[in-house]
Amino acid sequence: MKIFQRGDTYIAPKGAYFDGHVRINGNFITPPDTHFWGNLEVGGRLELGPGSSVGSQILAQSAIIGPRVKVQGPLIVLENLVVCDKSILQSIQAGGNVLLRPGVTVGDVKSDETITVVGKIQSGQLVGRNVKIFAN
Repeated sequence: MKIFQRGDTYIAPKGAYFDGHVRINGNFITPPDTHFWGNLEVGGRLELGPGSSVGSQILAQSAIIGPRVKVQGPLIVLENLVVCDKSILQSIQAGGNVLLRPGVTVGDVKSDETITVVGKIQSGQLVGRNVKIFAN
């Protein structure tokens, strides 16, 4: 699978799927419906497109997880994280702020900073310095 590079940002092609573990030393952007069957490790910012899936864990500096994404392992980010609408995640561990959008289903969420919930979600424990919940 060819991945395009522009500076320190890598871009997956449309319709991409990756068998095994993937490690990117930089930022990584994926289009909709990109699938990873193993671990995904990104040294910079991850932007995971809508409808994508990861079969194991994600490790990234920071991340934006698009709508309707499924992650079967833990999601670990060292800085900030945004999880968009109707995504399904096993668990989250973050060093920075976490934003959870409406319809997210997640196990436990742990953050060293603020966890912000917008709308109705399904989750396990929310553990952070601050937890803010805004109704729809």
